[in-house]
This record gives sequence, C-alpha cells and structure tokens, in this order.
Amino acid sequence: MSNILIIDDEKAIRKTLGEILSYEGYKIEEAGDGEEGLKKFKEKNYDVVLCDIKMPKLDGLEFLDKVREINPDIPVIMISGHGTIETAVEAVKKGAYDYISKPPDLNRLLITIRNAMDKTNLVAETKVLKRKVSKVEEMIGESGPIVKIKETIDKVAPTDARILVTGENGVGKELVARWVHEKSNRASGPLVEVNCAAIPGELIESELFGHEKGSFTSAVKQRIGKFEQANGGTLFLDEIGDMSLSAQAKVLRALQEGKVTRVGGDKDISVDVRVIAATNKDLLKEVDDKNFRLDLYHRLSVIIIHVPSLNDRRADIPLLVDKFLADICAEYGIAKKAIDKEALTALQQHNWTGNIRELRNVVERLIILSGKTITEEDVNTYVLPRR
Repeated sequence: MSNILIIDDEKAIRKTLGEILSYEGYKIEEAGDGEEGLKKFKEKNYDVVLCDIKMPKLDGLEFLDKVREINPDIPVIMISGHGTIETAVEAVKKGAYDYISKPPDLNRLLITIRNAMDKTNLVAETKVLKRKVSKVEEMIGESGPIVKIKETIDKVAPTDARILVTGENGVGKELVARWVHEKSNRASGPLVEVNCAAIPGELIESELFGHEKGSFTSAVKQRIGKFEQANGGTLFLDEIGDMSLSAQAKVLRALQEGKVTRVGGDKDISVDVRVIAATNKDLLKEVDDKNFRLDLYHRLSVIIIHVPSLNDRRADIPLLVDKFLADICAEYGIAKKAIDKEALTALQQHNWTGNIRELRNVVERLIILSGKTITEEDVNTYVLPRR
C-alpha cells in the first residue's frame, strides 16, 4: 500500500483529502504545519507528499527546499488556494512535481498522484538498472592491506601476468579479478567467469574447453568453451582448488601452449587469454595432499594477491556500511538511512565469519527492520547472536 503525507493547516482539507485517498486505497498520514510535516518526513518513508503553500511555522516552499535536500526523489505536489501563476512557477522550479489550486479537481488530483507514483517507481527501477550495468563496483577501504592490493593491481593489470587471488569466502576475490581486467589492456575484451566448485567434475572440461557434437550422450550440438569465449580478454577461474586433476592437466597445456582442444575433437584451437584464478584453499597443502598439480600452481601464481578477511580490516567497516546503506536504500527506492556511532562500533566488534558478503546481508537486514536511524540496540537485536 502506498503512503501519502498530507500537510495542510486546514483540518477540513486534510480530512476531506484523507477520506478520498483512503477510499482509493492509499495509506494516509497528516500534519498540521510544515514543521510537523518535516518531522514526519524524516521519520518515515512516503511515496508522495501533498503540501499546502501558506502555512504557519514553515511554509510549503520552505518545506519543499528541505525535503529536496533529504530525498529529492520523493514527489511533492503543492496545493494552495492563495497561489498565483508566479507561485506555481516558483514551486515547480524548486522541484515540486506539480501544482494544484484549491479547491482541487479530484479527478486531476488522483491522476497527478498516480503519475507521481509511477515516477517514484521509475526512479527506483532506473537506479537499480544503473547499478546493474555499472562496470565494476568500487573497491571500498582505506586500511593498509586494501591500499596495498590497489597498488598491486595498478602495477600488474597492464601486464599479461597470471594472477592467483587467495582469501576466505566472501572477502571480494571476484572484485579484485574484475579490477585487474578493467585496468588491463584487455578491458575492451570479454571477462569470462567460471566457478569451478559449482560445476560437476564430469562437466568441467566441456565447460572450459567446449565439446563437439556427439562427443558424449547429451552433446546434441557443438559447444564453445570458456577459453574460446574469453579469447582476447580475461578468464577468471574461481575456486580453482576444486578443479579435477584431469581438467588441471588440460588447463596447464592451455597456459603453456595457448591452445585448447574441445572434448571429442582433435583440432587444436589457439586462444589468447589472460587467466586469473582464485581460491579459498591452501593450494600448497592441496599439492601435498595430491589434489592439485604443483606445475599448475607455479603457472598460476606469477603474482599472488591475498585479500584479507573482514576481521583483519575492521577499520574499513564504517566505509563499507556507508556504501551498502546508500546502495541498498537506492535499490529499495527509499531515503538513505543513518547509523549512529555506537551501532558502527558494535558492528566493528562483531566476528565476521562470512566477511563482506555477510556484512552486506546484515546491513540489508538492518535497513528493513530498523527505523530511520540504525542504533546499537538494533544491532544487538538483529545482528548479534542471542545468548
């Protein structure tokens, strides 16, 4: 149900508009002057605001200026019985969605509100789409380890050196790979990602190298593998520690010779691919356990970038929280929520076993369940384990 805030110093107007809009299915809240309306606007999310111009304490145009600073995406429809053409023009220039004279034509009012709702939804959808199509998320952090990673990326990205990214689950290894590609000479080429842990062992070779029609039971047509798809660009092999020994041997050949052979085929296909691999495992221990080839390890680890756990970079948590608050609130089409200092301190003291991925989920939970400002009590209630 859409929420509408009606601000007018005339109680009869508020009551009449409230009854009509409630009948239309909207949830209505009222304020008797601009100051009360501004307080309610700060405390709750509204889809549309109807605001009188001539009011005590804080008039409609002053209210409009303040709410545009708080959340410019919420449409404000100005209503006045004392207005002139100049007033209407000024209101629209200040960012009002529309101006309606009193007594309002109800059909026009309902249509204007419906159009304003459509605008609100469109703005929210546009923000989500922009976020989805943006090339690479920013690498957030000013701690020593993150600064070092950024410096390393700047040095190695323009080369074709193979890179091994290590670190726990959820620390952002994929983001490192994306930034290496983005800053490389291959940025105009494709970045192809393969999660080696998510592909069954019997299918990984077909996924990486492709297959010819009829090479196995379900091979009803020829398939191009990820190495070929990434030709001229970058291939990101995530969780490479889970790759089968058979596939490892073929990857080693591809790196050594720059050639691949499709499953069921006998033709060598030349590929020009930069490989970035990532793992949450200790590959040298996997070598000792006969689960990983030492020669492949040396091929992949020309440059090693270790991404620290969130527990090892707690100083970055306030910056990450601020970024997640902005992104998630934008996705939901609401004003960015604030978080107090005590709540941030509590988050910094938490044991982040799921790293940045867990932190983002926690921030989203707090946005959904908390008020306008996220407090330490919210963190204790919704984040910290119950004892």
